[in-house]
Amino acid sequence: MSETPTFTPAAGRFASTKLYDRGVALLTRERRWRSALLDLLDPKAGETILDVGCGTGSLAIVMKQREPQATIIGLDPDGQALAIAREKAAVAGVSIEWKKGFAQDAVACGPADKVVSSLVFHQVPLEGKRAGLAAMFAAAAPGGKVFVADYARPTSWFMRQAFRIIQLIDGQTDTQPHIDGFLEAELGKLGGRTVSSSYQLDTPTGTISIFVVPSSEDIMKGLH
Repeated sequence: MSETPTFTPAAGRFASTKLYDRGVALLTRERRWRSALLDLLDPKAGETILDVGCGTGSLAIVMKQREPQATIIGLDPDGQALAIAREKAAVAGVSIEWKKGFAQDAVACGPADKVVSSLVFHQVPLEGKRAGLAAMFAAAAPGGKVFVADYARPTSWFMRQAFRIIQLIDGQTDTQPHIDGFLEAELGKLGGRTVSSSYQLDTPTGTISIFVVPSSEDIMKGLH
């Protein structure tokens, strides 16, 4: 029998999930990178967009507000985070489909025109990173795109030092691959092409990069 995956809570090992939104805003220059991610996603009427590791629902909500005629699905394993997301969506007056599950369960939520994750995979063990990213590509419809916003290879020595805050919060084992170039390499392998960031932002906790990767039909056939 396979073990049930575990997860690091949204706010890390030491803080309450209720503090997550405040922490992200304070430590990541959230308004800047989330606005850039929303512009890159560019939700359209009739599209289905899957938010993997949606947490407290911030991205899912602004996507629905940007395009009310898009179908937005939020997937997360943390019941407490999903409860907060539902409350926030109700206050915002938007309808979003919330599902409980891990990133590796994304394929069951597809097909989606766009599949996105933000500040998720740096908290996930290495094998979970690989399985979750592969599932995101498998959930993407033919011609779809995968979007990942997360800490990646730092732009400078100063950003490497800043990232030590995240390593303290989320643990070094899961976070270290990101500054070693894991995301660039794994997304390139899954997308069948060399991948570079579409956007980068230096923050008080390190460099956040956004990657946009068109799904590869040949790769998808192998993942389904």
